Amino acid sequence: MLVASLLIAGLGSMAHADTLLMQDIRQAQATAQERPSRGMSMQAVAARWGEPVARQAAVGQPPIARWDYGDFVVFFEYSHVIDAVPKRH
Repeated sequence: MLVASLLIAGLGSMAHADTLLMQDIRQAQATAQERPSRGMSMQAVAARWGEPVARQAAVGQPPIARWDYGDFVVFFEYSHVIDAVPKRH
């Protein structure tokens, strides 16, 4: 009986985690047009969205830089966008 209760409780929490992940994915897809797209230059991003709140210098090879904006983060390889993702609040 105890084992069955623990199993049911565990399955319930797993389903909840899956639901949250799906909500995050749907929200990210819905706001994708509000973020820089792959291939945009740093200059184009700065012209469209202004100066970032913070810039992290490029690291690694190839060099990957990060710019933080209020609602999203942009990742650059060399000087072009490779991804822009919503910030988790």
